[in-house]
Amino acid sequence: MNILRVLMLVGLLLAPLAVHAANLADADLAKLTSGLAGDGFDDKIAAIDALGTSGDARAVAILKALADGKLAATETKQILVEGSAGHFADAVTGSPVAPAADPVRIRVNNRLRGQIDVALSRLTLYSADPADRLSAATEALHRPSLDAVPALDKALATEKDKGVAAALKLARAAALLQSPDAAQRLASVNELAASTDSQVRGLLGELVGGHESDPKVIAAAKTALAKIERQLAYIEIGINLFQGLSLGSVLLLAAIGLAVTFGVMGVINMAHGEMIMLGAYTTFVVQELFRSFLPASLFDFYLVVSVPAAFLVAGAMGVALERTIIRFLYGRPLETLLATWGISLMLQQLVRSIFGAPNKEVANPSWMTGGFQIMGGFTVTWNRLVIIAFGFVVLGLLVLVLRKTNLGLHMRAVTQNRKMAAIMGIPTDRVDALTFGLGSGIAGMAGVALSQIGNVSPNLGTIYIIDSFMVVVFGGVGSLVGTLAGAMGLGVVNKFLEPFAGAVLGKILVLVAIIIFIQFRPRGLFALKGRSAEA
Repeated sequence: MNILRVLMLVGLLLAPLAVHAANLADADLAKLTSGLAGDGFDDKIAAIDALGTSGDARAVAILKALADGKLAATETKQILVEGSAGHFADAVTGSPVAPAADPVRIRVNNRLRGQIDVALSRLTLYSADPADRLSAATEALHRPSLDAVPALDKALATEKDKGVAAALKLARAAALLQSPDAAQRLASVNELAASTDSQVRGLLGELVGGHESDPKVIAAAKTALAKIERQLAYIEIGINLFQGLSLGSVLLLAAIGLAVTFGVMGVINMAHGEMIMLGAYTTFVVQELFRSFLPASLFDFYLVVSVPAAFLVAGAMGVALERTIIRFLYGRPLETLLATWGISLMLQQLVRSIFGAPNKEVANPSWMTGGFQIMGGFTVTWNRLVIIAFGFVVLGLLVLVLRKTNLGLHMRAVTQNRKMAAIMGIPTDRVDALTFGLGSGIAGMAGVALSQIGNVSPNLGTIYIIDSFMVVVFGGVGSLVGTLAGAMGLGVVNKFLEPFAGAVLGKILVLVAIIIFIQFRPRGLFALKGRSAEA
């Protein structure tokens, strides 16, 4: 492909730029590009800056050719682009040129390459894609230059997108901090005070640190920095609160099933984490089935199918374990603990044998990808938000089961007084099996949620089993309200402690606090009522 075809293709690709900036006349653009043939590097830099602020789509191809060492100049300072087999074309029009003498190649050093990058970033301000314009505006903010102000003003004059316009205004204000006019610098400081960008903090810090001589500007910069610090403190609180609720929702999903089985049956199920793991691997299998056998348009529905599938797989495994092993160990807590711990190791090895030891990746559906920004630095992701909502939905459905179904009535009766329930004709063995299956199934659904925020591995459940027990004991054994309060409380407290104490020390402090709390309230925050519960 010769250079003429390349230039024509580039011209077609960059045609949308005309939406935001009109091209210069050929003669005007040729005059700007002729500066690239200047004798010194300062002349070349001036020409690059002029091209960067021109807003002409053709300047992008010219600057890229310059960076690649493809530009040459004739004796009349006509700029040519070198193609294959030594053919040349005019850099402005793309027309083939046969120079009378060999043109002189325009040399580029690292200093010029940096200037070319800045100029290309400015030209992107006129792109038809709002994402490109936002990226260019952000780059201009992070590399402020007074020379960029004309380009920013030109982009602002035609910008329709509010987000991009706000970023352009910040970039312009950052650039005007270099203005010789103190009034302009003062106005820029006041405008930048509304931002929480780390670059803005750095620029204002430089003014306070000695880069500014005007006392009014220094005072305004100090005030702006104090305002930004307050905003960042509020943002940090919001981030910690959201992350705490997110962690709390995960703990809630992991602990609900444990609260049911522990409360009704008094079984310390150390294999509960492996029920979570089975749910996560079920999600992985459903995802692969959708990828292999169904159209790509249906892929986003795999997660909807995974929820009942994980419930059934984990629930069936729970019923099988209760009927074959655990029912023979009631009233023997130590043996139950050891047996379920052994089961957990067996399930982990079974999964390793089937799927292998490496982690498995489960993709987010498109409707759970990305997020939205509430304010600078505080982004709410859709996957976390959906998991929080999912946790409350599962809790609500479980409450309906317990309050509105015969199984729920029998479970509550067995929880409060097992012997009396048996005397009244309630089949306690069947209730135990279904309860264990229900708790395991809910753990499987927790695995579906966890697969959306991390990789799936055979050790996935062990990460949450201890935290799940802490939630149940702290909230009150068998109490759903206590489980909710314990999960959210532990999640939020953990996230607020982590910045100061670290993740590990934070968990240790929480554990110590729970141990002390239990000394005064052995039955947790919300103790169940009933003879068996109070025994």
